[in-house]
Amino acid sequence: MNQPNPFNQSNTTAQAGIITSQYSGGALKVLKNTYALLALTLAFSGLTAFVSMSMNMPPLNPFITLIGYFGLLFAVHKTCQSALGLVFIFALTGFMGLTLGPILSMYTATSNGSELVMLALGGTATIFFGLSAFTLITKRDFSNIGKALFVGLLVAFVAAIANIFLQIPALALTVSSLFILLSSGVILYQTSEIIHGGETNYIRATITLYVSLYNIFLSLLHLLTAFGGDD
Repeated sequence: MNQPNPFNQSNTTAQAGIITSQYSGGALKVLKNTYALLALTLAFSGLTAFVSMSMNMPPLNPFITLIGYFGLLFAVHKTCQSALGLVFIFALTGFMGLTLGPILSMYTATSNGSELVMLALGGTATIFFGLSAFTLITKRDFSNIGKALFVGLLVAFVAAIANIFLQIPALALTVSSLFILLSSGVILYQTSEIIHGGETNYIRATITLYVSLYNIFLSLLHLLTAFGGDD
């Protein structure tokens, strides 16, 4: 019996066509728009972070940051069905970039800070592409983990707020680890929701993925710095 050659170009093209045809046209459109908008918001966030670093902006008060974050996040979800949602999503990601700049300045001031920042960026990209590819290829439905992720993120967020006052290093490391784990779960969940039709709004999908990547990056950077001896 003749076996198919996996390196045959026509066979590879056919397989790609099969994978593409497994999703509805609407799901593919949401997925493409989400990834395109995510790339733009990440680039804009990087630009505003660079600007804040160049201007030597001081770190914002954490509670001002939280008010700005939740206020703009509410605005994004409130307007996500209109073009105004695009304005607010860039306002939010630009604001988060501004708050990220002083944090990056603090880390890069250490002896190996620049290397750790690049390592955290690489780790974040690897996690995102790996989990996204896994979900897209296997077509796994992760809708059942949504409630658990919400509860877990709420607990991690409350713990992070509490540690602003407590300043317990072990708790900070635990919270960072939790955010990496839970945000990775959100990537699986959100990607699954898109391809299975549970999420039809690319603005909502984009901001969910953006926040997950933001949390993973900062948490990885914190852990790498702590274990690198510069925390």
